[in-house]
Amino acid sequence: MAMYRVLIVDDEAEIRLGLRLKVNWEALGMRVVGEAGHGGEAVERLESEPVDIVITDMNMPVMDGLYFLDYCRAEHPSLRLIVITGYEDFQYAHAAIRNRVRDYLLKPVTRDELTAALQRIRQELDGERHSRAEASALHWQLEQYTREMKEHLIVRLVRGELDQAQPDAVLEPARRFGLEAWSAAEVRFLTVGLSTAAEAPERTPEQFRLALELLCREIAERWQAERGPDSDHTARIAMRLEVYRDADAPGLMHLILVGSAEQAERLGAVLRDEIGRYLRLEVHVGVSEAVQGFGAWRDGHLSSLIAWRMAAGDVAIGEGGDIGGQTATALIPEETIKVLRRYLSRGELEPLRFAMTETLEEAHAASRAGFVKLIFQLYLLLESAAAEAGVTLESRQQLWLRPERALSLDSTAQAAAFLMEIATRISEHAEQTGSDAEQSVIEAARQFIEDNYRYDLNLTMIAERFNYHPSYFSEFFKAKVGRTFIQYLTDVRMAEAVRLLKETTLSLWDIAEFTGFSNASYFSAKFKKVHGVSPSEYRSGL
Repeated sequence: MAMYRVLIVDDEAEIRLGLRLKVNWEALGMRVVGEAGHGGEAVERLESEPVDIVITDMNMPVMDGLYFLDYCRAEHPSLRLIVITGYEDFQYAHAAIRNRVRDYLLKPVTRDELTAALQRIRQELDGERHSRAEASALHWQLEQYTREMKEHLIVRLVRGELDQAQPDAVLEPARRFGLEAWSAAEVRFLTVGLSTAAEAPERTPEQFRLALELLCREIAERWQAERGPDSDHTARIAMRLEVYRDADAPGLMHLILVGSAEQAERLGAVLRDEIGRYLRLEVHVGVSEAVQGFGAWRDGHLSSLIAWRMAAGDVAIGEGGDIGGQTATALIPEETIKVLRRYLSRGELEPLRFAMTETLEEAHAASRAGFVKLIFQLYLLLESAAAEAGVTLESRQQLWLRPERALSLDSTAQAAAFLMEIATRISEHAEQTGSDAEQSVIEAARQFIEDNYRYDLNLTMIAERFNYHPSYFSEFFKAKVGRTFIQYLTDVRMAEAVRLLKETTLSLWDIAEFTGFSNASYFSAKFKKVHGVSPSEYRSGL
């Protein structure tokens, strides 16, 4: 721990030396950083280097103690001052009181008197240092939790998990994390990742995931600091660049930029060059077309993801995944995705084949670019379902490892056959393991609750997400889990609240917000009902 710095001020050199020798400075956690023969010289020292404690005489030439104390209080209010003087003068005593001098000692001062005065000051400074450290740690914790929650919200937006038909469900959390103005901004998405073709077996992209994330965040922070908000958006968008990570793609980082296509390309070039130089690996960046509104963020995210995958596979494409000058069509409607998920979860392969073929035929008739993009979209849906079911796809089925495969699927029949092979594998795995379809839904619902407990969740939202009637879902959730939906959600929130009470110094207001409770009062009442004591009492008893 850094030692406290002391300046000794007296016009007599012998006294300054005596004060140095009277105290075991190191034992007190202090060191004398300098001396001054009068107030004017002391002012020069204070302006040139940091000092924590000043020991000063009052009767000095050039600038006496009266003026020097006034200066210290005006210019360095955090200084701790000890006055040592040979005069019992009311004027000196009054100045000392006015300037909040910690101790007023009369010469000749004894070793014990000076040491005791310095020990009292050290206790004060230690307390302040501890308070600053706690405040800094709390500020860091708040920043970390806020960033995590903001990025979690962004991931939900790009996955299309928030109901755009209910504006409050989107705008309220966006407002909480300073993203409200982004709803009207024209943005571009960038996906950044390392080449899977490593030069040596010991240098694989998986080994550099953390380094990739840290570099992306550092570059984005510097990019934003150097440029500031665009003049077109001014104060409406306090941030012009956001960074996030999606757990479904652990080797990739994503950025959202408020800016032109040229700015996105420049940022992509900076990311490629700097990350490549530091990690000595090939870096690929995919850039989406411009999208506007939270409802289009899923499209932008997927466009940049496809652009990255195809760039990594050396497939020539344009901005946002365009192929041959054609622009890819919009995403599959949410209702169609729900239908496909329902067929897959129930093992109804023929209806699934028919629905996918019909969707593929519409895209194939519209454009080649849209057809390729749709193949990636459907693959993403199946890949997510495979991960939930614990199914590992074969390398030939992993489209991200062979993005050129999407271009080789020339017909609707070929694309449907490729996708149905994956769907069949998922369905057969469920049959072989004797999986209960409804149990799989319950597990997925529980996981969704555990991932999103911070937000305003309700039974109807969860039931609709998994294509069930709320009343039926409520009954079989209770039957499978042994608790009602509300009880389970409350238990998840309470478990996280207990963890935060144990491991952090966050306030009850912050913990309530971070765990999804509407306010601190409701949180405290609910906590006491569950644990028998208030959150404050629980924390103090740890």
